[in-house]
Amino acid sequence: MRRRALPVLAATGAWAVCLMGAAPAAVAEDVQSKQWYLDAMQAQDMWKVSTGKGIKVAVVDTGVNPSTPSLRGQVLSGRDVAGVSGGAHDDYDGHGTTMAELIAGTGKGGGLQGLAPDAKIFPVRTALSSLKNKPDEDTIAPAIRAAADSDAQIINMSISGVGTTPQIEKAVEYAAGKGKLMFAGTGNDGEGKSLSEYPAAYPEVIGVGSVDSTGTVSKFSTHGNTVSVAAPGSDVPKWCDKTLKSYCDGEGTSAATAIASASAALIWSKHRDWNANQVARVLVGTTDGVMENRNPSKYVGYGAVRPRLNLLEGKGEPGNPKQPAFLSNGDFDTSKDAFEKPDAAPGKGEEAGSGKADAGSQADPAKASSGDNSTLWTSLGIGAAVIVLGGGAFAFLRARRG
Repeated sequence: MRRRALPVLAATGAWAVCLMGAAPAAVAEDVQSKQWYLDAMQAQDMWKVSTGKGIKVAVVDTGVNPSTPSLRGQVLSGRDVAGVSGGAHDDYDGHGTTMAELIAGTGKGGGLQGLAPDAKIFPVRTALSSLKNKPDEDTIAPAIRAAADSDAQIINMSISGVGTTPQIEKAVEYAAGKGKLMFAGTGNDGEGKSLSEYPAAYPEVIGVGSVDSTGTVSKFSTHGNTVSVAAPGSDVPKWCDKTLKSYCDGEGTSAATAIASASAALIWSKHRDWNANQVARVLVGTTDGVMENRNPSKYVGYGAVRPRLNLLEGKGEPGNPKQPAFLSNGDFDTSKDAFEKPDAAPGKGEEAGSGKADAGSQADPAKASSGDNSTLWTSLGIGAAVIVLGGGAFAFLRARRG
């Protein structure tokens, strides 16, 4: 069991982006050399099979500036619900533009190279904590609904808050009902209270935690029942601020979320007749935790996303398009009903079904040994990710609850 561990509360505090840290600026010419995960995930080989073409990703964030060299021609008109001057193309922080580049940047002009460089970005500007003159919780639900009403297949939400509202919950349910695949950062409070944060805490949303280049869980990555998968989030470059004059060294589950969304875009672009249920099933089903029949971890969920296993090795079973990939409590559905092949494939754009899965048919508890963290992205992805707490390393193989 996981998710819904906390009741839906009135929004408390400011909703924020899930990217943190700002080191001295890195010149644009060097920024791609800092994108360590591209080689680790075998991006060049994956791009021979899929580049994200035909897939649109809605970026619910601080706005997206389409004029950076890496984003020219990549950004659609979008929607603005922030309630202040400007529009969807006016980024008041720089965060949304960073997320867009990590997903679909072309890398031109020495800018960030996106993992899905032929995907398109549909920006949805909402009011977050860096926009001081607008109550941010008032715009989250409308932003999610705007993304759901667009023709974007994927909704990237590199945002989080410890409080939520019934309006936000209903907006998430609305987006799921329209067949959208949603990703959200779990937050950056891993060294603090590590409270469940929304919208990652909703069962309809894939919550994304962060790992670093060694396959180690990032210390800042908020852990708990809301983590579905992990993706690179440590030492990932970002725009320093809204001026978009230089990049800085950054870290956060924001970047991890964008990379997970881009991974889904690559898979969906290769399999255009699949729906959100099937893309999610393959994305999560090719993590090491699922493939090795282990219980999910509170730190990395089911494991690190590894789109290359599908794109380059043909692994991953899309299963029944009408069967949700996740159960109502947020657990990945490993039942026979979910993975059986339907008699007929769904048509393009078929919305997610509402069938219930058999919760009693879950995979057996963790069977793998703790191992070590030497098996990295270049082989099978994350082998046995670890988190360092108080100077000690703990294998991530532990039950979700207890």
